[in-house]
Parts: sequence; C-alpha cells; structure tokens
Amino acid sequence: MTQPPDSRVPRPPADDGVTYVFAVCRATRAVGALDLADEAGMPGGRAVRLLPAGLLTAVVQTVPAADFTDEVWQRRLSDRTQIERYARAHHAVVSNVAAHAPVVPLPLATLYHDDDRARTRLATDANRFHTALKRVAHHAEWGVKVYRAPTPEPDPTPDEPLTAAGGRVPGAGLAYLNRKRGVQALRERRREQALDVAESVDAELRGLAAASRRLRTHGAALSGDDRTHVLNATYLVADERAGELRRLVRALGDRTGSQIELSGPWVPYSFVGEV
Repeated sequence: MTQPPDSRVPRPPADDGVTYVFAVCRATRAVGALDLADEAGMPGGRAVRLLPAGLLTAVVQTVPAADFTDEVWQRRLSDRTQIERYARAHHAVVSNVAAHAPVVPLPLATLYHDDDRARTRLATDANRFHTALKRVAHHAEWGVKVYRAPTPEPDPTPDEPLTAAGGRVPGAGLAYLNRKRGVQALRERRREQALDVAESVDAELRGLAAASRRLRTHGAALSGDDRTHVLNATYLVADERAGELRRLVRALGDRTGSQIELSGPWVPYSFVGEV
C-alpha cells in the first residue's frame, strides 16, 4: 500500500530507537481517545502510542534499532517460534485498535528512522490511506476454504486370474490397462466436478462481498489433511451482512455436498493494498 519503509539501520548504536508503525487510522475523536496503556506491542519496545499526522493518525512504538537490523531480522525469520511471537504481537495491537475504528494495518516490521520520517510517509501517501480507510470501514475480512471429502477409488490391480495350469488368462493384461484407464478417468471427473463446485461457491460469495481474493490452495502433504482443497479465498464483507454470509455458506455446503470452512471476522489485511 505504501512505499517501502526506511531500510533497517545496518549498525545502529545500541540505545537508538526507531519508529515501528502498526496501523494507520483517521484522526477522529474516538481514535484520539484510545487508551493504549495495556498494549504490549513489540518485545523490548517502549509504550505503544498515537502519532498524529494531519488528518491521519498512526499507531506506533519506539523499538530498539538493534533488534531490527537486517541480520537480526533474517535470523528471526528462520526461527518459527520467534517470528510467530512478533507476528502475534503486531496483530494484537492492530486488532485491538480495529475494534474501535477502521484501520489500515501495515505489514510486520514496518519501520522508520524516527517519528518525522513516519509522518512524512503518511503525508506522501495520505490520499491512498484515505481511500483504503473508506474501503474497509464497517467491513471485515472472512476466509473460506472448500474441500472435497475423500472418496474411495476402485483398485485397478486385483489379483491377476490364472489358468488351472498356472498360466495367465488370455486378455488379462488388456483388462488391467482398461481398469487403470477407468480409474484415471474417474479421478479426473471428480477433480473437474470439485473445481466446478469451487467456482460456483466463489461466484455466489463474490455476489455478497464488496471485494474478494483467490489464494493458492494447499496440498495434503503440507496440511496433513487428506481432503482435496479446491478453494482458498478471502472476502471483504460489510458488517451488516455477516449473518447473511454465514447462512449462505451453510446453504452452499448443503447444496454442493462439499465441506466449507468459514473463518473470521478478521482485520482486512488482504484489501488495504488495492488502491
């Protein structure tokens, strides 16, 4: 959504602080009255606070520059426990603020050298921030995953019939090949049917949503789930239509016989950059 933040300081003094930006809101009275005293923010950082910038307000925190050098952050990215810790801390602040006002959440580890640089960036991108805030106001992000339940497939390799003398029955090899082709054709038909279901589900949900995004499906090897994942999508839905969305998902599951998982509501991370 914004231009890239400042590069991480390669070798900052140990006591230097940089400005970490969680999210951007409109500078309203409600936002100005937010109590951020209980927000933990990033590990090792100072108090989470508001940074006014004209008609916008950023939710920020001064964090140790030494904790966000390229070298330190690259090591952190390779440590799943550590990166989840920082991601959860970031999301907690964004979610708590979003409960009180529309927000444009910024990516994890959005940093500026100081408050003045952060204000300059907000001023530069003010029009785009206002457009994004208008888009997501009174909307939430919902995730939908559609699965085709596992079904048994015929075995193309039953015991090969033998004659009384132990020889092969004439034509047995051809019969095996035909069975194998039949199994492959059945598998392909089921796949096409599942994809047709995914398209129809997505079309109906897009009719209800203000915006949508298709994401990559995951395989069984990645998820440990033996179901076939045929749709992974996210939808921006007005708050007043949340009940309608839940009812539609249930109806689509009943109608198609597919397993449909609905998650949310979430802060609309997926839709703030489409401006």
